[in-house]
Amino acid sequence: MVNFPFDPIERAKEVESIVMKNLERKYYRFRYARYYGGIATADTVGCCFLCCYCWNYLRNLSPEKFGEFYSPEKASERILQIVRKKNLNKVRVSGAEPILGEKSFEHFCKLIEKIYDEDPRIEFILETNGLILGLNEKFCKRLARYPILVRVSIKGWDEKSFEKISGAEGKCFIYPLRAIKSLQNYGVEAWPAVMYEIFRQDGIKALKKKLEEVGIESEIETEYLEIYPFVIKNLKMRKVKI
Repeated sequence: MVNFPFDPIERAKEVESIVMKNLERKYYRFRYARYYGGIATADTVGCCFLCCYCWNYLRNLSPEKFGEFYSPEKASERILQIVRKKNLNKVRVSGAEPILGEKSFEHFCKLIEKIYDEDPRIEFILETNGLILGLNEKFCKRLARYPILVRVSIKGWDEKSFEKISGAEGKCFIYPLRAIKSLQNYGVEAWPAVMYEIFRQDGIKALKKKLEEVGIESEIETEYLEIYPFVIKNLKMRKVKI
C-alpha cells in the first residue's frame, strides 16, 4: 500500500532493493519500438515515482511481482539481437526508472559499455525522470564519458502539479531540473520532455519560466498520452484534468 504523497528518495532505495540483485537488474521484456524512427527497447520494472499516466503503472507499483534478473552482459545480448534483426542504430531502456541508486546506476553504465563495445555506432537514449541524477552530480559527470542522449521526463510545472502527477512530494520537483542543468554542464546532450495533454500550453509556458530560472536553455519535447482504462482511473483519482 502506497500513501500519497510519498518520499521518492526513500522509495528509490526501497525499489532498488527489489529490482537489483548484485549487478543484475529486473527486466520484463526486450522489444522493437517505433519511437525515434525505430529503436531496440529493454523494458524494466521499478520506479521512484508513480505517475498517474504511466503505461507501466501496475508493474512499477508492485515490481516484486514482475520481471527476471539480467546481468548487463545478458541484457546487452538481448538488446543487440533486436538491433541486428531489425538493422537498428538506436537503443533505450524504458518502462521504469533506469537509475534508482548506486547499484542500478552501475548496472546501467556496464550495459552501455557492453553495447558500445559490440557496436560503437549505436545511439543510446537514456529516458529518465531525473530525480536521482539531480541528487547525484557525480552520476551526471560519469555519464559524460559516454556518447549518450538523455531525455528527462518532467512531471509538472511547479511543486503542486508535480505532486499530483508523480505521486511524490512536491519539494522534489526541482531535482529533475537540476539533472538537466548538471548534465548539460558536463557536455551531455539532455533535454526536458512533457506529456502534452497534462501540461497544455499554460503548463509548458510555466515550465519554460522555471527552466530559465535555473539557467536551462532547451527546447521542450512533447509526447502524447496513451489512454488505457487504468490511466483514466488514476487521472480521476488524482484529479488531473486532460
